[in-house]
Amino acid sequence: MSKLYIVPTPIGNLKDITIRAIETLKEVDLILAEDTRTSGKLLKHFEITTHMQSHHMHNEHRTVENLIQKIKNGTTVALISDAGTPAISDPGFLLTRACIEHDIEVDCLPGATAFVPALVNSGLPNDKFIFEGFLPVKKGRQTRLLFLAEETRTMIFYESPHKLLKTLDHFCEYFGKDRQLSVSRELTKLYEETIRGTAKDVLEHYTNKPPKGEIVIVVAGKK
Repeated sequence: MSKLYIVPTPIGNLKDITIRAIETLKEVDLILAEDTRTSGKLLKHFEITTHMQSHHMHNEHRTVENLIQKIKNGTTVALISDAGTPAISDPGFLLTRACIEHDIEVDCLPGATAFVPALVNSGLPNDKFIFEGFLPVKKGRQTRLLFLAEETRTMIFYESPHKLLKTLDHFCEYFGKDRQLSVSRELTKLYEETIRGTAKDVLEHYTNKPPKGEIVIVVAGKK
C-alpha cells in the first residue's frame, strides 16, 4: 500500500531516536532528507543504507509531484529533517498535504521535537500554549509582535543565536521588560542550558554571554 512515513530524528543526543524509527528507515525504499550530509552521519551511525534524496525548502515545490508518482507506483518513502519532527518549522507540510490529496496514507511516528522539553523546562504554564516558530525577519514582524502582546497563553518561539538579542530586545519593547520567559539552548546536547527570568534579565545575560546553538524561547502570556 502506498505510504509516506514522517520520521522524527534526534535534536542532539543520538540515543533519543526510537527503535521504530530505525526500523522504518531501514525498511523503506527511499529517505527524503533536508540535508543529505547531515542525515548521512545519522544513517551511518545506525548502519542504515537506504538510498537518500535531498528534499528541502528550496526544491520541495518542484519535487512534490514527482514524489507523489513514485509513492503511487509503490515506492515506500520516509521523510526526515536535520533534527526533530519534519514539518515543524522544517520542510514536510507540502508533501504531507499532497499525499492526503492523492489518498496516500501518511504515518507520522512519535519522536523528538525541540519545543516540548523547552516548554516543560520553562516552568511556565503549559496547559494552554501556542507555537509560533520563527518570527518574521522584517516584513510583518512588528504587526505580529503587536498582536502577540495581547496573547494570554504561553508562547513558544524558535530563534537562531545571532538573532536572539534582537528578539529579546523586541520582547522587552512589545511585551514589557518584566515579562517572564525562558531560553533553552542546545537541548539534549553536552552544553544544554535553560535560562529563566524577566525579558530584561535574560537579555542582559546573553548580552554578556553571546549564545551558540539551537534556541527555543518560551514566553509567558499576558496576565
